[in-house]
Amino acid sequence: MEAAYLFDIFLDALTDSAKMIPLLFIIFVGIELVEYKYSNNIRETIQKAGVLGPAIGAVTGSFPQCGISVVASALYTQRLITIGTLLAVYLSTSDEAIPVILSQPENAKIIVPLIITKIIIALIGGYAVDFSFKESNKKTLAHLKAYAEGSDNEYHNHEAILNEKACCGHSTSPSSTEFNPKEIIFHPIIHTVKIFIFIFGVSFAISFAIAQMGEETFEKMFLMHSVFQPFLVALFGLIPNCAASVAITMLYLKGVIAYGSVIAGLCASGGVGLLVLFKEEKYKKNVLVILLLLFGISVSAGYIIQYIIY
Repeated sequence: MEAAYLFDIFLDALTDSAKMIPLLFIIFVGIELVEYKYSNNIRETIQKAGVLGPAIGAVTGSFPQCGISVVASALYTQRLITIGTLLAVYLSTSDEAIPVILSQPENAKIIVPLIITKIIIALIGGYAVDFSFKESNKKTLAHLKAYAEGSDNEYHNHEAILNEKACCGHSTSPSSTEFNPKEIIFHPIIHTVKIFIFIFGVSFAISFAIAQMGEETFEKMFLMHSVFQPFLVALFGLIPNCAASVAITMLYLKGVIAYGSVIAGLCASGGVGLLVLFKEEKYKKNVLVILLLLFGISVSAGYIIQYIIY
């Protein structure tokens, strides 16, 4: 490949990605302001949901930010929410997908169907899991009641766990109530730069690969029209990093993966919350069970959408 042609691919990817920066920054500042104003209310709502947990988790998890999955993971490790509530949050969260789509206004029409689809999956999956784990959930609900009434075990240090950080060192602490310019401006800048780099990297890689091997071969490599695509995209979505949701979203927007596959991948994409779960959950067997349930529900939803509904 000629150097000039390679530079053109690089420049096109850089230009297209750079156009998204202003909107990305505005979106992330808006998200930051909403978090500052309502994050504690959201956390308390999830925590007090009880048997309504999966419904509350499905709705709150759909808000476009990684902090909800971190909070849900921390709450679960302290047995302050049920396993179904945790999975409902994971399934409904889209990590960085919504900001990435919003930064391309021509694609904004897919946001509402995407969010509604994921909320429905989260509701069904969350309640199905809670029904299956109803015996163990009785202990969780009893513990939650004791915590709410102030009769919890005095040695349970819940607040220390709830001070977990989200991406970019973002605080999810219940005590973070004072206006902090660093949180409101600095974090969106860092976040915007990170997402820009991810978008540019994916865009350049796709354009370079198509130029090298041709569009037909490239589609075959990504198993376009293959029964295995939702499975592999969901597996990729389990990577606990916002880069996974950015890559999945960009691949969908560029027509490389199907709608069922993007749903499977984004449902499995619990982001940094999965890292918090692995770090803080003392029973590692539970982590494996949750990951298998998350993966299984995500793949099943992807197949149903791709081969039955569509």
